[in-house]
Amino acid sequence: MAGLIEQERYACAIGALQTVVAIPRATPILHSGPGCGTMIAGFFERSTGYAGGNTSPCTNFSETEVVFGGANRLRSIIENTYKVLDTDLQVVVTGCTADIVGDDVASVTDEFLDEGKPIVHVETAGFKSNNFVSHSNVVNAIIDQYVDKYIEENPVRSEKKLVNLFASIPYQDPFWKGNLVEYKRLLEGLGLEVNILFGPYSGGVSEWQTIPRANFNILVSPWYGEKITKHLEKKYGQPYYHFRYLPIGANETTRFLNGVIEFAKEQGVDLDEEKALKFIEREEHAYYEEIDNLATFLLEFRYGLPNHVHILHDAGYVVGLSKFLLHETGIVPKEQFIVDNTPKEYIEQISADLKSTSDKREIPVYFDPDAGKAQDIIRKTNHSGRGLIIGSGWDKELAKEKNYDFLSASLPTPYRLVLTTNYIGYTGGLRVIEDIYDTVLYTYK
Repeated sequence: MAGLIEQERYACAIGALQTVVAIPRATPILHSGPGCGTMIAGFFERSTGYAGGNTSPCTNFSETEVVFGGANRLRSIIENTYKVLDTDLQVVVTGCTADIVGDDVASVTDEFLDEGKPIVHVETAGFKSNNFVSHSNVVNAIIDQYVDKYIEENPVRSEKKLVNLFASIPYQDPFWKGNLVEYKRLLEGLGLEVNILFGPYSGGVSEWQTIPRANFNILVSPWYGEKITKHLEKKYGQPYYHFRYLPIGANETTRFLNGVIEFAKEQGVDLDEEKALKFIEREEHAYYEEIDNLATFLLEFRYGLPNHVHILHDAGYVVGLSKFLLHETGIVPKEQFIVDNTPKEYIEQISADLKSTSDKREIPVYFDPDAGKAQDIIRKTNHSGRGLIIGSGWDKELAKEKNYDFLSASLPTPYRLVLTTNYIGYTGGLRVIEDIYDTVLYTYK
C-alpha cells in the first residue's frame, strides 16, 4: 500500500504550464478539468505572466467530455484564444482526464498548424510525472514542433559564440528570473552570447527559433533539464557543459566560469581568454571587498550567529548552498534534505557532490519528497549552537519550535515576496549572506 507524502514541494506534471507562462507572449491552453489550473495557480502564486495563473484558457473537462471526448471542446477553446489573446505561441498541456480518455490532441493542433498558427501540444497528465520532469517534456515539445520549423533560417551550430542556457525551472525556483539574468550577465562577461529563453530579458519565441544556431549548451542542474540537453545533442549535434549544482558565491562561480571557458575552447570558440579572466578577477574583487567589510560585523556577533544549517530544497540548491555556507560563511551543514523526488540514477552522483564539500566532516543527506519526514528528523536532532533552517514556508513553525533562524527560499513561500532577486553567482552569494544575517539581526531587540 502506498503511503501519503506530506508537504510535497513540487506540482504534478501539468505544473509545467509555468514553463510556457515564462516565455514572453506564450500561452498555455489546459485541456483538463478546471481544478488543475486553480491548483497550479495556488501553488506557485504571483505567477500569472502573460496568460497564466487563473487566466489560462482551459477546456474545463467535464463528464460530457469523459463520455464523448473533448476534441471539439479543445478546438473551440483554441479558436477563441486566438481571437481574444495576441499570442506568439500556444502550447496545449493535458490533464489526467484528457490522457485517460485518450483524446487525439495532435490531430486538433495539426488543424491549426495547417493554417500557419504557432501551436504545440504535450502530454502532462499528473499521474505520469511531476513538473520537474515535465518541464523538460514541454521544452522538447516546443523544440520539435515549433523550433524545427525555422531550421532553414537558423543553421545548426552556425554561431560559434552563441550558447543555450538551461538552468532554473521557471517559478519552481523562486529566484528563476534573477538567476537567469545573472547567468546571462556572467556568461556575456566571458565574451559569449546567451539564449536564456525564459523571462523578460529573453527574446521570446524569436530567441527560441535560434536554438539550433548555438554552438553548445550549458546545463546547470543536478538532473532536471538533462533530458533537454541530451535531446539537443542528439538532434542538432550540440554538446553540453554540465555544472551539477548552483554556483553560489566566489568559489563555485569561479569554478563554473573557468569550466565554461575551457569547454568553449574545446568547441572552437575564439574567446579573448585574457579579457574573460580579467572579468572573473574583477567580479571576485568586488565580492571579496564586501566580505572584508563584513569581517568586523562577524567578529562582533560571532557568538550570536548561526553555526549550523538544515536545508530542505531541490538537489541543486542543497549542494550549492551547502558548499557556499560551509566555505564562505562558516555555517556548517548538518542533516540535509533533498525533496525533489530525485530519480534513482542520479542519487549516487549528487551524494558524491555533497560529500566533496568537505573531507573533514560528513554531511548526512536524505532523498525523500516527504518533507514531513524531514521535519521529524530535524525535531530529533540536537546540535550545539544557534541553528538555521533554509526551506519553504512550511518550515517556519519548525524553526520556531527549535528556536532556530529561518530563511524562506523554496516553494511554497507565502512569507516572502521574490521579484528579481538572484541567489547564483558572486552577487547571489552576497544576497544569501544578506538574507541570513538580516534574519538574525531582526531577532535582536
